[in-house]
Formats: sequence, structure tokens, C-alpha cells
Amino acid sequence: MLLCVTASHKTASFDMLERLSRTPDDVAPNLLRLASCVQGAVVLSTCNRFEAYIEVDEPVTAAGAVGVEAVLEAIEESTGIPSAELDGAYAVHSGRRVAEHLFAVASGLESVVPGEGEIAGQVRRALTAARKEGTTSPELERLFQRASQAQRKVKNVTALGRAGRSLVRLSLELADSRIADWSAERVLLVGTGAYAAVTLATLRERGATDISVYSPSGRAELFAKKHGLTAVADEDYARVASRSSLLITCTNAAEEPVLGPAHLQAPTGPVAVGCPMGAPTSQLVIDLGMPRNVDPAVANLEGVALLDLETIRLHAPLEELQATDAARTVVRDAADTFNVVGDRQSVTPAVVAFRSHIFALMEAEIERARARGDEDGRVEQAMRHLAGVLTHTPTTRAHELAADGRGADFVAALETIYGIRPANEGLDEQSATA
Repeated sequence: MLLCVTASHKTASFDMLERLSRTPDDVAPNLLRLASCVQGAVVLSTCNRFEAYIEVDEPVTAAGAVGVEAVLEAIEESTGIPSAELDGAYAVHSGRRVAEHLFAVASGLESVVPGEGEIAGQVRRALTAARKEGTTSPELERLFQRASQAQRKVKNVTALGRAGRSLVRLSLELADSRIADWSAERVLLVGTGAYAAVTLATLRERGATDISVYSPSGRAELFAKKHGLTAVADEDYARVASRSSLLITCTNAAEEPVLGPAHLQAPTGPVAVGCPMGAPTSQLVIDLGMPRNVDPAVANLEGVALLDLETIRLHAPLEELQATDAARTVVRDAADTFNVVGDRQSVTPAVVAFRSHIFALMEAEIERARARGDEDGRVEQAMRHLAGVLTHTPTTRAHELAADGRGADFVAALETIYGIRPANEGLDEQSATA
């Protein structure tokens, strides 16, 4: 059974999401270690979302409750957040609802800014990370691969991707009210990851040219060389920060804030990177980091305005209704297909067991007929035809029940009538329809 425990901007506070995002890498391995019934786990952690997708062994009594408890225990062990503090901050999706939820997340339908594009890459990276940790399962692999396919279809056949705006773009649109001439801004970009690259491209679209970059992890020189920027050394960071009129932070290289009041109030003096002299009369700080990159205390400094993810979230635009409706239709159809295929696969061992049982009886009767002198093979031919007739309707009905999410009914009936318990391994769809 698939299960998803999700905390997002719809269910949890910004502070809780920030705490959850600090050590997400340990959760999946801890899940598999803490609960033997958990067969696989993939954790998706973004700036406004923390989700654990797990596959739980279905025969376990109260598998759903056991799975949720295991997730909460793993989160507590990894982040130090007691389970009690998470009450009311998360939602649970199980069974057939998991695929539709993940497909909607991957397509940007559940984002702060509907249709934002960054989430698709984050979903793919979550699966890649789980593969490296060895925590995936075949069903989770299929789930996340189909999520990427659904996202691409939403992008190709609906207007959602064109209507949606990324958090980076939205934050700079909000900054427009404060900035008259982007080419006159002295910009300091803190971070060198994927968000930094998107931020840089968006800044240049708006006309910004005076851009420096600093990396807490020491990758500024490489990033600056690749993108034609000025790299800021550690010893110059505070002085450049104090002279920048626009500072944008988007790094996940540090768990603690990388920009605070001390940086913006650094003493004046010559700067090795050639930054113009004199501090600006006002500064705008945009914090796109999760956990937060900027100490909230900077907002108390005179002339400093802070725009963080929580503030950006409050200004997120209303959904583009037509585009969103069309995208949700695509997502629902993709989820239905995923579940039907999964249900057919789940009922396949039972169908194979049933057909094997009938054919074994048939072969035994054919042998008896041959022993009695069925020289022309007419009895054998009739019995093979009868076996085909007898297995056709139950096989068809099994697949129909599976498509309706009632595959377990067929399995139960098979055991009740024939005493057959299907094997669950080594079978495939082809053998069920042979």
C-alpha cells in the first residue's frame, strides 16, 4: 500500500516547514530501519513542502496507521521535532489518492504559485536521492516516474505552465514597487545552486547588470566564471553586503542564517572586489532559502526591508482557473491510469493461480482420457475448449474488479471457493492473460 504524509504551506506554519527542512536526508533511511513493514521510502523536501512517500506491506494489520507512526518517529529522530508538535500540521493520503496528490504536486498544482516550474526538478531529485540511499521500491519507482510523465503532459497540453510564475519571478515582481531602475541596483546574490541560476537569469531579464555572488560553501569563483559575475571572497562578504542595495539569498549550504544585522552594518573601507564606495540609503533583502538564510532581525534595521518566503506566500496570485481545471483533469486521468495498472498487477498473481489450477485439472483429465483410448484427441480438444471458457469470465471479471479498486474481492473469493492463495512474486501481466 502506498502512503503519503505531507506537511505543506496549506497545513503547516512557515516555522514548522523550516524546522522540517533542516535534516531531510536522514528520514528515508530511518524509516526503513525503524519499521520492517516499510518496503520503500522517498522524501520530498522543498521550501514550502515536506512529504514522505512510503510503501507499506499490505498484510500488516492497520498498515496505514503503522506507516504514519513510522514516518512521525523517523521525523522526530532526524529533526528532533516531537510527534505531538506535528499534530494538525500534516495530512495523510493513502492508496489510490497518493498518485493523484503526487502528480498534482509535480505539476505545480499544489505550489504557492500554481504552475511554478521548480517543483518538477525537485520531485525528480527526490527519487534520485532515494535511489542513492537505497530506499526506493518498485512501486515507488513507478509512482515517481509516472509523476514526471504527468507533469510533462500538463506542461504540454495546458496553459498552466505558461500562466504560472516561479517564486523567484514573483519575488522580483513584488520588488518592482521598490525599484525604479534595475540597471542601477547593486545586487548581491548569495548561493550558487539551481535557484541561484534561475534568480540570476530573472534579474538579467529585468535589466540588472551590477551583480556579485557569494557562496557560503566556497563555490562563488566557479559560478561567477560560468555566468560572468564578480565573486565575493569570505573576507569581503560583510562589506559588499553593507553596500548592496538588493540582496537575494537562496542557498541550502548552511543550516543557520548566512545574513544578519552584523553583515549589513559592516564598517566602511576599501573592498577588494571593486564594489562602489558608500552604503545605499535603503536595502531590500529577499530570502528564498529554506531553512531561512536571513536573520529576521535585519527587518528591524533602519532602511532595510525584508521579503521572505512567508511574505511572498501571502502575495501569491489567485489560480488561473481554466488552466488549473484543465491541468487537474490531466492529473486525474494520469492517476486513474496509474491505479488501474497497479490494481491489475496486484490481481495478477490471483488470476495466474486460478488459471494454473484449472489447467492442472484439465491436464489430469486429459491424461485419464488418453489412458481410456482417446486416440483421435476429440476429448482433449473439447476439454481444452471447456477450460478456456471456464477461465475467460473469471479472468475478465478479476480485471474489471481491479479497475474498480476491488481486486481484493477476487482474491478473497478465490481462496473461499478453491482454497487458493496466490503467490506474490515472479509473476507478470502477460502470464495472467495468456
